[in-house]
Amino acid sequence: MASDRDQPELPRVEPEIIPPERAGRGSAWRRAAWPPYGQGETAGGHRVYVTRIGPFGFAMLTLVFAILAAAVLLVFAGAILLWLPVVALLIVVGAIVRFLR
Repeated sequence: MASDRDQPELPRVEPEIIPPERAGRGSAWRRAAWPPYGQGETAGGHRVYVTRIGPFGFAMLTLVFAILAAAVLLVFAGAILLWLPVVALLIVVGAIVRFLR
């Protein structure tokens, strides 16, 4: 542990840097392993473009979330409306059985 608490602790081991393989060269353990890319993909780098979302994109994203929330609400309302007559029927049957006793 460092004697001064304000100073960060230095790493105990230097990290090993493994250089990328070149065509025709490579260690035996890399050749025996699966290729580093998935099925149907080619080897090599892929670019990922990330941009800020604009006002139209934000409005569309909000609209999609609103539609999903409305769909979930309709499913729950439908489930409640489906069980409402069943519960009412059970209450009526319970009341009739109680009066007949």
